[in-house]
Amino acid sequence: MGNRHRAAFVAAFLGIFLIGILGFKVWHGMGSSYETVETLSGQEKGAGLVGEVPEAPEGEGASAGGTASAEASQGESADVSETPAGETALPSEESPVPEPVTLVFAGDVLLSDHVLNAYETGGGITGVVGQGFLDEMQGADLFVVNEEFPFSSRGEAAPDKQYTFRLPPERVSIFKEMGIDLVTLANNHALDFGTDALVDTLDTLDQAGILHVGAGRNLDEAKEPVIAELKGMKIGFIGASRVIPETSWNATSTKPGMLVTYDPALTVQEIEKLDEVCDYVVVYVHWGIERAEHPEEYQRTMGRQYIDAGADLVVGSHPHVLQGIEYYEGKPIVYSLGNFVFGSSIPRTALLKVVLEREETEELRAGLQLLPGASGAGYTRPLTEEGERAEFYSYMMGISYGVNVDGEGKVLTQQ
Repeated sequence: MGNRHRAAFVAAFLGIFLIGILGFKVWHGMGSSYETVETLSGQEKGAGLVGEVPEAPEGEGASAGGTASAEASQGESADVSETPAGETALPSEESPVPEPVTLVFAGDVLLSDHVLNAYETGGGITGVVGQGFLDEMQGADLFVVNEEFPFSSRGEAAPDKQYTFRLPPERVSIFKEMGIDLVTLANNHALDFGTDALVDTLDTLDQAGILHVGAGRNLDEAKEPVIAELKGMKIGFIGASRVIPETSWNATSTKPGMLVTYDPALTVQEIEKLDEVCDYVVVYVHWGIERAEHPEEYQRTMGRQYIDAGADLVVGSHPHVLQGIEYYEGKPIVYSLGNFVFGSSIPRTALLKVVLEREETEELRAGLQLLPGASGAGYTRPLTEEGERAEFYSYMMGISYGVNVDGEGKVLTQQ
């Protein structure tokens, strides 16, 4: 074979050899891609490890230039927005901040002849309570008072009792106009006309949609709390009395009456149970000495026992006048809110406003504010003049224990 023919043969052989090698590599690469697709298609749709974000075909679960969340890849919708290429998509809205809950408390309420006359001659509820107070009462998430009488037309007045009170059931409409949501019946007047009148009161309140604590058809009902779910918070209420004219007013397993707390053991037990299921626990207790502006030593001891058991706020009634405020373990004890709507003359009264806010740590912060007022001829009005308010706040600091009241009525501990 000539040199020319030999060179042509070698070139042809080398060309065929190189083409064969290149073909093998192309075939092998195609085979590898096919195997990978088969492996993915064999997995359950949407399955993946937590934190993984599988690629999605364009137009399916991913925005242009962005990625879909892991939750979205598992079949759940995700709130994602379009982002420039290379940046992570973020939620379009921040998590909402929980709204605060507003609780408003008043002291003793009796629809006396003075109050009913003010209602009839003053054009309805605004003849009984000033508009500034009404706005707070009706605007609260929950407005709570001590009901110092039964709603009934039955029964006989308790013997050997100086004052006995009773209102016909239809007068519950005034409670509705006031914006009352919950009452405590644990006091020394709920049984002024016997157990039938107490049962009538329970029925009347139930029919009006007004919650109640502190008394019942038997002991189980009397100690039963109210748990209000407000804006994601569970707030529990218990009512109890340490002032009753005779032991027969105490509820038993078979007899109507009220939860009595001369021995606080049962009340403490109920507070402990309530604390396990609630974010905030309120005890409304009837105690103390009438017309005394300072609490008895047993009130201070018992209030602390309630807080040790899990109460977050203790509110008192019965003295018919205001008593001071004290913080114990960071929790307030308001010894008496006095009369609110009651008789002919109330020189000083107040609404207690409690605003509950959930902080970022998930703990609740409770802000207290006193809204001062006075009452005459059955009409209770807020104090609006700066001098009157300043005098009221100064008075409250003088009878309280280690608290300041600022120019807006906010109650602060002295630290």
